[in-house]
Amino acid sequence: MPVVTWLKRHLVVIGGLLTLGYLLLPNVVVTVFSFNKPKGRFNYEWQQFSFDAWKDPCGVADMCGSLSLSLQIAFWATVGATVLGTMIAFALVRYRFRARGSVNSLIFLPMAMPEVVMAASLLTLFLNLGAPLGFWTILIAHIMFCLSFVVVAVKARVMSMDPRLEQAAQDLYAGPAQTFLRVTLPIAAPGIAAGALLSFALSFDDFIITNFNAGSTVTFPMFVWGSAQRGTPVQINVIGTAMFLVAVLLVLFSMVLGNRRNRQKA
Repeated sequence: MPVVTWLKRHLVVIGGLLTLGYLLLPNVVVTVFSFNKPKGRFNYEWQQFSFDAWKDPCGVADMCGSLSLSLQIAFWATVGATVLGTMIAFALVRYRFRARGSVNSLIFLPMAMPEVVMAASLLTLFLNLGAPLGFWTILIAHIMFCLSFVVVAVKARVMSMDPRLEQAAQDLYAGPAQTFLRVTLPIAAPGIAAGALLSFALSFDDFIITNFNAGSTVTFPMFVWGSAQRGTPVQINVIGTAMFLVAVLLVLFSMVLGNRRNRQKA
C-alpha cells in the first residue's frame, strides 16, 4: 500500500523523467558510438573502445568544411531573422494598420507549411530570378523560414509587457531611444534570445530546404546524409556529441546566471 501511495504522489515526476530519458536516448547512443572503432565502413555495431575519432575530429575529408559552412549560414540566418522578426513583432503588437490580421495569419504559414512545399517554391523563385544556387540562396531561404519562429517568440514576450513601465520612463524624462534601450529592450530580451536560439538550431539542422536550394554547396546535414550512403564515419558522432555538450553547458550557464540574479534581487 505505501508503494502505491508513493507512486501516485510521484507519478508526474516519474512520467517526466521517463519521457526525458526517452528523448535523450539517441544522444546517449551517439555519445557511446563516438568512442567506437568500427572494423568496416559503418559505425552501427560496437567493436572496440577508442579515442581515435576524438583525437582527429576533422580526419574525414570535407567534413569540417561543411560544418564551418553550416555554422556560418546558421549565424547569419539567426542575425537576419532575429532583427527582422523583432521589428515585425513590435509592429504587429504596438501599431494598428491595414491588413494587420492578414499579416498575423501569414506569419504562421511557414510554420504550418510542409518543408518540401516551401523548398520547391523557393527553388522555383530562385530559378525564375536566375539566381545561382549556393550560399546566398541557402541563407535567404533559412532567414525566410526562421523569421516566423522569431516573430512568434518575440510577439508573445512583447504582448506580456506592462506599458506602465515605459510610461514611467517617459515621466522621468527619458527619450524614445533611452526608453527603448533601457526599458523595452531588456524586458523583451528573453523572447528575442529564445527566437534567436531557435533560429540557429533550425537553420543548422535543416536538410530539406537546404538540399533543394544548395546547388553544389554541401552543408553539414547534407554531408551526414551523403556519408550515410557510403558509410558513417565515427567523427560525425564526435561532432554531434560535442554540439550536444555545448548546448547543455549553455543551458546550465544560463540557469546559474538566472539563479544569481534572483538571489541578488531577493
